[in-house]
Amino acid sequence: MFVKEKIMKKKYNVMLLAGLLAATANVSAADDAEKKEKSPWTSSVELLFIKTTGNTETQTSALKADAVYEVDKWRHTGHAEGYGQESEDETTGDTIVSAERYELSGKSDYKFTEHDYAFGQIKLKKDRFSGFEYENSLSLGYGRKVINQDNMELDLEIGPGVRFIKPDDGESDSEALLVLAGKYWWAITDNSKFTQDLNFDIGEEYTESKSVTGIQANINKTLALKFTYTIRHKSKVPDPATTEKTDTETAVTLVYNF
Repeated sequence: MFVKEKIMKKKYNVMLLAGLLAATANVSAADDAEKKEKSPWTSSVELLFIKTTGNTETQTSALKADAVYEVDKWRHTGHAEGYGQESEDETTGDTIVSAERYELSGKSDYKFTEHDYAFGQIKLKKDRFSGFEYENSLSLGYGRKVINQDNMELDLEIGPGVRFIKPDDGESDSEALLVLAGKYWWAITDNSKFTQDLNFDIGEEYTESKSVTGIQANINKTLALKFTYTIRHKSKVPDPATTEKTDTETAVTLVYNF
């Protein structure tokens, strides 16, 4: 009887130990899944088929890449885009560049509250047919999340900055800026979204504005199809005889999220 009771106790202890190990494994797996689900990184790559008007009249393809790293009160974002196209001169037969544009930007936000944050941003731009060899800027400012709902958000930003420019036929120069920006998105359905981004760089020499309107439809968890219409406008250009103030881009985009 004593031996039987001892064996039963051993079995009970083994079962209890197995149960504890299983529970620990489940908790560990749940923690790992939660950590994986809450990864601070979100990234996307876009392949665009675009039609441009203004200083370039062409149809071409382009690439965009975005990355966001968010942890605690900090959010860091990076953006890169570019396209270029060569064509043959009908008169001479020479190969000429008919479109070339590159843009690189980085931004850091620090959240004071759920709705308020400070930001710092750098932009590097080169557009071969804009009348400028380059247009770069630095800015700091204050942002507020005016709308913060499950299916809708609106961020507004304001702050001072400085712009560094070099006209094609001129010397390098710089000027103070007032930067205004707005970023809005609305989840129309579970698989579709409307977006609107507005940016204004207001300087003494000229004001540059940019509007990007988009509609995105998710194909699955990683792929999406997006349509965007972009307007870029300058209140003043270096040479009005050869450079237009307004450029547009109409794009159909395949988006890969990871």
